[in-house]
Amino acid sequence: MVDISSGPDERLERHRTELTGYCYRMLGSGFEAEDAVQETLVRAWRAYERYDERRATLRVWLYRIATNVCLDMLRSAQRRALAIDLGPASQAGAALGPPVADERWIHPIPDARAIPAEAGPEEVALRRETIRLAFVAALQHLPARQRAALILCDVLCWTAKETADLLDTTVASVNSALQRARATLRATAPTPKRFDDATRRDLLDRYCAAFERHDIDTLVSLLHEDVRMSMPPFAWWLRGRDQIRLALTDPAGSCAGARLWPVEANGSPAFWQTRPAPDGSHHPFALIVLDVADGAITDIVTFLDAERLTRLFPPMRYDVHGRM
Repeated sequence: MVDISSGPDERLERHRTELTGYCYRMLGSGFEAEDAVQETLVRAWRAYERYDERRATLRVWLYRIATNVCLDMLRSAQRRALAIDLGPASQAGAALGPPVADERWIHPIPDARAIPAEAGPEEVALRRETIRLAFVAALQHLPARQRAALILCDVLCWTAKETADLLDTTVASVNSALQRARATLRATAPTPKRFDDATRRDLLDRYCAAFERHDIDTLVSLLHEDVRMSMPPFAWWLRGRDQIRLALTDPAGSCAGARLWPVEANGSPAFWQTRPAPDGSHHPFALIVLDVADGAITDIVTFLDAERLTRLFPPMRYDVHGRM
């Protein structure tokens, strides 16, 4: 049946990261993706003695289990979204309003938990692009099985035949689902605009320096004219440099004294924002994920649930000099 010389735990665990990336694209939540993968590996471990490698590779078998777990989880779930999908833009100074239920939000994920370390440069670029918040939010517009077909074929590069076998359907059905899914993504997912690493690093260095100096004029100058800013779990969001300038100059929302520490999240520039405690140490306040295009920052998503996000992103404690 199977070679268990290396032990089932080890053989199954090798696939954890790529399965997490797959489940994240399906579910839109780093927390749920980890739960789904854990359930997948538990089911696989329990059924391991019955696994027949002559019928499918271990990887394909695990993806079949993971797909079924995700489809079960999505059966009664509401579509996850970003703030821009939940209503019109607010005005600077408007009340944040009540928080929106946690299950409605796209949540972030660390790159290292979704992109296998052994992936080559081209594969890494594709995997990073397809865990961007905007892309994952666009995926949530697809019916669950359509979503699975598109991720398997267009992200993981499975053939239509392999995908049909996994989904217990026909190649014609997979191709039809792909056609509809691609049309939906063209209408909902932004087209990525790449620029060289040096330009990106310079932009982010200037953004961080301006943020920590509380230099609002410079900070705003680095934003795209049509920039958007949101703060989950609130549906409140702003559009445009002028609105964001007003928000940044509001004393009630001042970030004076805060610092930014780079992390790797959603294939995008991301930072822990920390704020100082009375003893001089800095503590996580929010996780910020940026999007960039045309040499400017186009989206700022500030996830405020810092305590919970330390489950995915290691907790930090810094002293007044920025040392851990």
